[in-house]
Amino acid sequence: MELKSSAFQAGHMIPSTYTCDGRDISPPLSWSDPPAGTVNFALISDDPDAPMGTWVHWVIWNIPASIHTLEENLPKTASLQNGAQQGTTDFHRVGYGGPCPPSGTHRYYFKLYALDTTLNLPSSTTKKDLEQAIRGHILAQAELMGTYRRK
Repeated sequence: MELKSSAFQAGHMIPSTYTCDGRDISPPLSWSDPPAGTVNFALISDDPDAPMGTWVHWVIWNIPASIHTLEENLPKTASLQNGAQQGTTDFHRVGYGGPCPPSGTHRYYFKLYALDTTLNLPSSTTKKDLEQAIRGHILAQAELMGTYRRK
């Protein structure tokens, strides 16, 4: 599986549109070559360079196997029209929260998981909860890393 964004290349700067310095909207993502047997996808985005430890920016699951893109600017709601569900980030809200590093250049990882199951989880689900729920159900995973530094 390969995960990409039309907004930034792997290892490069994430445009400010997708950060707290811009519109703070989710970036467009797309993926290819999911394995046979994929029922749903889950995605976690986090920043391992945060001063207080890894900061979670996005938790989303039950993305149907027929979908291979997440459009830019997804609503910050628990349920999306495509059936996907969004959980709670370290910003204490549901949906995407963009990069907003206090200092320096940080790395932001978008980790996509192909799953063999549908998850029944509440919108209060955190990264830790999702990681626990997908354990033993991951068929494949892909990762995209972008960086950001405030001006």
